[in-house]
Amino acid sequence: MKCQHCERPATFHITELTDEVPDELHLCEEHARVYLIQAEAPELESPTIAGALAQHLKIGQAAEELARLDQQACPICGITFYEFRHAGRLGCPHDYVCFEDKIEPIIMSIHNAAQHVGKRPKSGMDGTDRRTELIRLRREMEAAVGREDYEQATTLRDEIQTLSDSMEADDSSE
Repeated sequence: MKCQHCERPATFHITELTDEVPDELHLCEEHARVYLIQAEAPELESPTIAGALAQHLKIGQAAEELARLDQQACPICGITFYEFRHAGRLGCPHDYVCFEDKIEPIIMSIHNAAQHVGKRPKSGMDGTDRRTELIRLRREMEAAVGREDYEQATTLRDEIQTLSDSMEADDSSE
């Protein structure tokens, strides 16, 4: 669908519900910005969808910043912020520290709290650091294989096996 004001593709489809009849607009990004800036005018007393979209566009205008954030990766598991945004899952417990300033507002908006207050698993809390170490070792082993450093990969494989065996022994003794 084309923009109502020019020949570019319409990327914003806005439906205003301020009157009895819905008003549909199909705008390209440039014309949507102009429209939304006008919608932000102080004479409007009631909040509109256009105003909310204008606020969103202000955030969206920082595309370079978002691209930079998307490249940020966890030093332990290697997951990028882009992967988190698209999968909705983190790679390791360290990601909560690595991406804290970006994740906390999301958690606050969903749960209205940033501190866990519910039940916790009876087992498995002690092994978090070891699981994180296991993730890091596996990532390093993959990197070693990728650069064809098979001696390093073998050493890492043995460390992974030793750590996995000790974790299994601890789990079975509980």
